Amino acid sequence: MNEKEFAENRISIVVPMYNASKYIDETLKSVLSQSYEDWELIIVDDGSTDGSPDIVRGYLDPRIRLIYVPDAEEKGAYAARNLGVSEATGRYVAFLDADDKWDHEKLERQLRFMKANNAGFSFTGYEFGNEEAEGNGAVVRVPLRTEFKQALKNTYIFTSTVMIDREIIPAELIKMPHIKSEDTATWWNILKAGYTGFGLNENLVTYRRPAKSLSSNKIEALRRIWNLYRKIAGLSVTESMFYFCHWAVTAVLRRV
Repeated sequence: MNEKEFAENRISIVVPMYNASKYIDETLKSVLSQSYEDWELIIVDDGSTDGSPDIVRGYLDPRIRLIYVPDAEEKGAYAARNLGVSEATGRYVAFLDADDKWDHEKLERQLRFMKANNAGFSFTGYEFGNEEAEGNGAVVRVPLRTEFKQALKNTYIFTSTVMIDREIIPAELIKMPHIKSEDTATWWNILKAGYTGFGLNENLVTYRRPAKSLSSNKIEALRRIWNLYRKIAGLSVTESMFYFCHWAVTAVLRRV
């Protein structure tokens, strides 16, 4: 149990932002359209130079907060997310990337699902989208329950679908490490500690995939997942190869 007291039913949404002026307006609108209204949106700017903060400041909703990663601190999505979580007042924390979109009932349905299952860590299904965040029909389905070893074979836990109950998951496990694919590393650390991931198998998020996004760099993705097996999961070379093969197959099937 965490010692800090949180607003019992509030969902704190953490969005790291860096030069996202092309997408952030649409992402903000998907939050503002949520059927569930007890939320706060913490946008953490990481040194944008394209006017992204100006777009955010144009929204007058008092639930939206824009904060900045201090110049003296390390940069990167992991640092921005950690800063956002440290500023959050809600019992629940939801992550959203600055170029993704939520279904208007995403928060309501996921929170109800978590309470029904007494879940500390949950995620939902999602759909791949193009540059305009138009779904391409490739929907990722998720199982009801996920344990650590199962997660090593499948990276279907997508950041913009995750919600965490801070009364159940300790703060030290939510803090993202300084490593590439810090989000996946965090989910693995939570599961490795013995917590179960609960999947709401509904398509509630659109994962925008610009042609030049980091995830589109296949060679880099291979390096990142291998590094996670060795440094986060602590697997031997043989074990890493076993899970790597499973991951490669499911990663291909997920996009078909």
